[in-house]
Amino acid sequence: MYIAVTGSKNNKDVYIYQSFRKKDGKSSSRIYKKLGKYNTLLEQFDGDNEKLMAWAKSEAAKETDLYNERTGKVTVEFSQAACIPMNETRSFHAGYLFLQQLCTELRLDNICRVIKGRHKFKYDLHAILTDLVYASVLSPLSKLSSYNFCKTLLEPPKYEIQDVYRALSVIAEESDFIQSELYKNSNFIHPRNQKILYYDCTNYYFEIEEESGLKHYGKGKENRPNPIVGMGLFMDADGIPLAFDVFPGNQNEQTTLKPLEKKIIKDFNCSEFIFCSDAGLGSANNRAFNSIGNRAYVITHSLKNMKQEDRDIALNPTQFRKAGSTDFIDIRTVDETDDEVFNSIYYKEVPVVTGDLDETLIVTYSPKYKAYQQRIRSRQIERAEMIINSPCKKQKGKNQNDPMRFVKNTAVTNDGEIAEKKVYEIDEEQIAKEELYDGFYAVMTNLEGNIEEIIKINKQRWEIEENFRIMKTEFEARPVYVRRDDRIKAHFMTCYISLLLYRLLEKKIGNSYTTEQIIETLRSMKMTLLNTANGYVPSYTRTEITNSLHKTFGFRTDYEFIKKSTMRSIIKQTKEIDLP
Repeated sequence: MYIAVTGSKNNKDVYIYQSFRKKDGKSSSRIYKKLGKYNTLLEQFDGDNEKLMAWAKSEAAKETDLYNERTGKVTVEFSQAACIPMNETRSFHAGYLFLQQLCTELRLDNICRVIKGRHKFKYDLHAILTDLVYASVLSPLSKLSSYNFCKTLLEPPKYEIQDVYRALSVIAEESDFIQSELYKNSNFIHPRNQKILYYDCTNYYFEIEEESGLKHYGKGKENRPNPIVGMGLFMDADGIPLAFDVFPGNQNEQTTLKPLEKKIIKDFNCSEFIFCSDAGLGSANNRAFNSIGNRAYVITHSLKNMKQEDRDIALNPTQFRKAGSTDFIDIRTVDETDDEVFNSIYYKEVPVVTGDLDETLIVTYSPKYKAYQQRIRSRQIERAEMIINSPCKKQKGKNQNDPMRFVKNTAVTNDGEIAEKKVYEIDEEQIAKEELYDGFYAVMTNLEGNIEEIIKINKQRWEIEENFRIMKTEFEARPVYVRRDDRIKAHFMTCYISLLLYRLLEKKIGNSYTTEQIIETLRSMKMTLLNTANGYVPSYTRTEITNSLHKTFGFRTDYEFIKKSTMRSIIKQTKEIDLP
């Protein structure tokens, strides 16, 4: 390597250049490292150019030695007769390093430092909280299993399992503070888009039977006969979680919105936004609350639950418009076999007065959505016919998509006498009822203006459902293994941080891969320690995703051999990120 000074007279830069040979065998050179601006560096050496260049050459020599050390061949000796040491771990997880760098960028260590100043404890809260988060992403299990899993990280825990349970109480108590600080700090990584806020609720079950505290029997999403606890989640317009709270499993979900939204308005300095949610959370009270100040709302609306006269107006095929046009259209006249028509959205606006609220019901019709619903229903009808023709017990389930809803039975004869057995057949009347709504969708809003933007706002609501799916499926947030209310809240705090980290990581690498691909890649990234005197070799498959992770985060764990000192430097780098 050598030194080169390039640039115009008053704007020179000092570089370390590296010589190399191209694939065609010709020699060339490239910039290896920039040392700084020539004039700035010259001031540091009191205007002495010779001292500056001597220093620059010594830096080039150091970089040459480091490069040769990193790229040189390594010889490791093994014995065919020697056993590996007893109880010595040889396999380590390295995927957490990317999550660790994100935790550093979120300044989670500073957050924990502030919390420690308010409590009396001696354990390392930052280490415990981050380890729980890493385990939630890489190996979601009970807290004890998570603690044991963390022993396989490149930096095993220096705390005890009892410290974990003690820390859960502190994490729960400081939940609001942690959330607000994470929101502020996350702007350093990805500027938050709080123009639209999405809200939804779900619940998680416990494998117990007795109710207590937050755990109550309620309407569970999975219809399991277990006590549940509810969780409400706010998400920003980019699909990144904003805030959460937990509530008793028997509490009406509609009452959970205001307390959490008030906290966001107060602690997050978010007071102007469009609130978007589904019909179950869009009560008149919640809509009125989001009509205050500069807030507005877009709420899905059930056509099936409308009054007959209002539903007739909404489903009337006349007076629809094509998005982007002002001409009225009768949707019965459009040719749905035409590709442009098939992929178009038609809408109508229906003014509605609800108490003191002046609202607009926007009814949309999509031929593509209609075809999708018909395709799904045809499969369900096929399954219903299979059930009819099978000897199995025919019982309707609680799921609204249960194919048994298309099956009816007759238990009397035409003469009104009791039949000897039930006769099952497809319920054509039920099919016809559902077909009435094919392709239609509705939202209630107090917004005025661009209908396409309103439709787009509601369309993105799927991302909050995706967030819940990730927590329940990938991070296995259910069943919940802790029992005390404070530890339950702390459990969801770690799940929330895990989701936040995942979404930020997803944004960093460009939204190019599926959730399953990213999570499985992180979980597979293991390193094998050859022996305590040498270093590590990767024992995972190098892929496009691992390349993208390494390029984005600025370090690599996929070299054929990594010295222990080099690995320590990588770990240190993930903990010392320079933030703007």
